[in-house]
Amino acid sequence: MDPFADRRLSMVDSQLRTNKVVDEALIAALSELPREDFVPDRLAPVAYVDKDLPLEGGRFLMEPMVFARLVQMLQLSPGDIVLDIGCGTGYSSAVLARLCSTVVALECDPALAEAARRNLARADIDNVIVVDGELAAGYPDQAPYNAILVGGAVPEIGTALTAQLAENGRLAAVVTRGSPPGRATCAVRGGGGVSQRVAFDAGTLPLPGFEKAERFVL
Repeated sequence: MDPFADRRLSMVDSQLRTNKVVDEALIAALSELPREDFVPDRLAPVAYVDKDLPLEGGRFLMEPMVFARLVQMLQLSPGDIVLDIGCGTGYSSAVLARLCSTVVALECDPALAEAARRNLARADIDNVIVVDGELAAGYPDQAPYNAILVGGAVPEIGTALTAQLAENGRLAAVVTRGSPPGRATCAVRGGGGVSQRVAFDAGTLPLPGFEKAERFVL
């Protein structure tokens, strides 16, 4: 018997469904994936609480509700190729892998990247490739992407990332524009430009590496 099954169900029912997460494929992925396998052992008992969970090196696993709503904003399709910026221990990539064709999981911390590879292999997920690199630069070698997820709050997002979107590609991030709270923002590339919309406020922790990012060019 899965000792975390009830906590996983409670997360879905009390944190997600009550906060406008309605995508059934996403809910199924979050209901089935063992979030406790992607955090340090000492945090497994609190893996499903509604807050960011600390990882190594000042990084974190994003709060379930904020994470789910960001993913939902991407409106993923089974054939999509997705860039997961700041994949950490691999949980976000594992969820995305259930919803699209291929995930490129970008990580700047070698220890976290290795943990992500181990965790994804243990979960028998074979449509994610973990790559090393600076987060703010994205991963142009595999561009263009149908969707990009930024795994933490950033002051702004530059053209280095939006240029890696395919036509009609979507990018979801919590953007602070220099001061809290952050705003969950979806940017869409199309017609020679990038449009954006703000969905909700989010007190998400900062993602390192974006301190000198360029502004959106719309």
